[in-house]
Amino acid sequence: MAGHSRWAQIKRQKAVTDAKRGQVFTKLGRELTIAAQHGGADPSANFRLDQAMAKAKAANMPKDRIERAIQRGVGGNSEAKSLEEITYEGYATDGAGLLIEVVTDNRNRSVAEIRTALNRLGGTLAESGSVAWQFANRGAIEVRADGANPEDIELSAIDMGAVDVEHTDEFVHVYTEATDLALVKKALENIGYSVTTAELTMIPTAPMLMNDRQTSNIVGIVEQIEELDDVRRVHTNVEVSDTLLEHIDA
Repeated sequence: MAGHSRWAQIKRQKAVTDAKRGQVFTKLGRELTIAAQHGGADPSANFRLDQAMAKAKAANMPKDRIERAIQRGVGGNSEAKSLEEITYEGYATDGAGLLIEVVTDNRNRSVAEIRTALNRLGGTLAESGSVAWQFANRGAIEVRADGANPEDIELSAIDMGAVDVEHTDEFVHVYTEATDLALVKKALENIGYSVTTAELTMIPTAPMLMNDRQTSNIVGIVEQIEELDDVRRVHTNVEVSDTLLEHIDA
């Protein structure tokens, strides 16, 4: 999963500095709203909201905009009530699987935009269940080493119930069962480790290996789909090589 971790890290960093900051704030606002809608406005009692707020602050989203987005989720606002989460399944080129997470107030608009984009890029929408079986729902925690021995962090995470751990540069990436995400994150913080992100993600159970030309094309398709207003993020079952990740990061 090294490619998955590094690519996810690069995409997060890119989002923080993206020139389309207005679009970034809109997507973050929807995530804040729907998190508050499902779990309330108190981040100490709503893990998903706590993480959404951390992302918003990392992207320098104004405080008043964060607060308005949260209030939309708990204030009975009609806009908040109309928001729903949907995951569409599809294929990119060369049979690569895609899971496309959407937060939208109009599912007909969303599916039409995704279908049009996929068709233009050489992909296609798929029936429900045809792609999702190739992924596992996992908690993903990113820990900044900050001078600590990465192996010590790894051993601590495993003791706490992590199902997989890997290192990339100055970070340690910890994977947990979805239900253990909040527990493991809290335990790592209690030891004194610096947790930078913690979120649920979809991990391919049998990653597809392609050459760099094919993989680069898949990466481009994922990035273009993620630029659609209603799309929260896109997962693929294609493994991205270290060489290609270095090029993407540059």
